[in-house]
Amino acid sequence: MEAYIYDAVRTVRGKGNKKGALYSITPTELAKQVLVALKDRNNLDTSKVEDVIMGCVAQVKDQGVNIAKSAAQESGYGNHLCGVTLNRFCGSGLEAINQAAAYVKSGFTQLLVAGGVESMSRVPMGSDGGGFLMDPIQAIPGKLVPQGISADLIASKYGYSRNEVDAFAYESQMRAAKAEEEKRYASRIPVVDINGISVLNTDENIRPSTTKAGLANLNPSFEMMGQMGGFDAVAIDKYPEVEQIEHVHHAGNSSAIVDGAAAVLVGNEAIGKELGLTPRFKIRAAAVEGTDPTIMLIGPAPASKKALKQAGMETTDIDLFEVNEAFAAVPMYFMEQMGVDHSKINVNGGAIALGHPLGATGCMLTGTLMDELERQDLNTGLVTLCIGGGMGIASIIERI
Repeated sequence: MEAYIYDAVRTVRGKGNKKGALYSITPTELAKQVLVALKDRNNLDTSKVEDVIMGCVAQVKDQGVNIAKSAAQESGYGNHLCGVTLNRFCGSGLEAINQAAAYVKSGFTQLLVAGGVESMSRVPMGSDGGGFLMDPIQAIPGKLVPQGISADLIASKYGYSRNEVDAFAYESQMRAAKAEEEKRYASRIPVVDINGISVLNTDENIRPSTTKAGLANLNPSFEMMGQMGGFDAVAIDKYPEVEQIEHVHHAGNSSAIVDGAAAVLVGNEAIGKELGLTPRFKIRAAAVEGTDPTIMLIGPAPASKKALKQAGMETTDIDLFEVNEAFAAVPMYFMEQMGVDHSKINVNGGAIALGHPLGATGCMLTGTLMDELERQDLNTGLVTLCIGGGMGIASIIERI
C-alpha cells in the first residue's frame, strides 16, 4: 500500500527571540494554524483524520503536555482527533512524516496529519535539560562535544576553509531572497493573531543585504568554547589526524534560531478518492542512520544512501535535494560524499537564511521540496537532516 502526501503547509518563520514577530504567538497556536490551513485548503472532512503526529524538541513549558494533542484539540477537527508528540531532535519533523507513512503503508491508519512545531523564542533551545551533553558520566565516555564543535571538526577534517563556508552561507541568503522575490514558497502561510490580523507574512530572518565582506567580519562562535572548554582536545583525541580545529562557523553561516510550524496530510489512495483529494507525492523511502557522536553531523549522507538503496535508486535518480543547513559544513560534506552539485541542493535557500525551528524543519523542507519540484516540473526529491548525538534521517518523495 502506498502512502501519499495530499498537501503541505508551513507558517512563516519568525526570529526566535523576544523581539521576534512570533514571540506573542504560542506554539500551540502555531501548530493549530497549520492544521486549520490544511483543513481550509482542501475542504477537508476532518472526521476522517485519525491522528496528529508532531515533532517538537523542547517539550517543556509552552511546548509540554503533548503539544500535538493540544493543537488537535484547538484545531476544530473534532474531539475524536488524537495526537502524539515525538522527539528525534532536528529530524523530528521528518520523523513525524515517516511514522505517518508507516502507519498508512501498514494499513493501520487511512489519514493522518504529520508535522512539527518549535517556538524557540518562548522555549529556548536546551530548556528541556537532560544529561546528554551536561552530565560528564554520559558525555566523557562517548566523547560528546557541542554541535558547533562538531561542525568545525567536519570543516577541519575535510578542508573547508572560512572563505568556503562563508561563500556557501552567502549563496543561501541570495537564493532565499530570490525565492522570496519570485514568491516560490507556495506552501507558506502567514501567522495571524486572535483577531485574524496578520502578525507576520514573510520569513523574518532572510537578509538580502548580506555581503561576503560582512560575513568575513563575524567572529567564530565556538572558538572559546572549544579552546577554553576543552572540547577541541576531545575532538582531536578522537580524530588525531586533525592537528588543530579551525573554528570557521559563526552566526552568519549557521542555522538561524526561529519560530515556526508545519504540517502535511498523509493518507492512502482509498481515503483520497473518498474525500476527493488529489495526491501530490508518494513517499518512496525513509531511513535513519547512526554516526559517531563526536563528529555527529555527518548523518545525512549515510541516511540518504540507505534510503536510496531501499528505493532501488541511485543518487542520479534524484532531481532535487533539501539538506538542512544546520551549519554550512553539513551540506558541503553531503555534496562531496554524495557527488551532488550545489545547483541541485537547497535551490531556494536553506536554514542559514530562513532559520531552523528544530521540531518543524524536516516537515518544512518537505513542503519546500514539493513546491519546487512542481514549479520546475520535476519528479523526485530527497529530504535529509543531520541530528544531534550522531544520527541522520532521509526521505525520498516522488511526484504523482
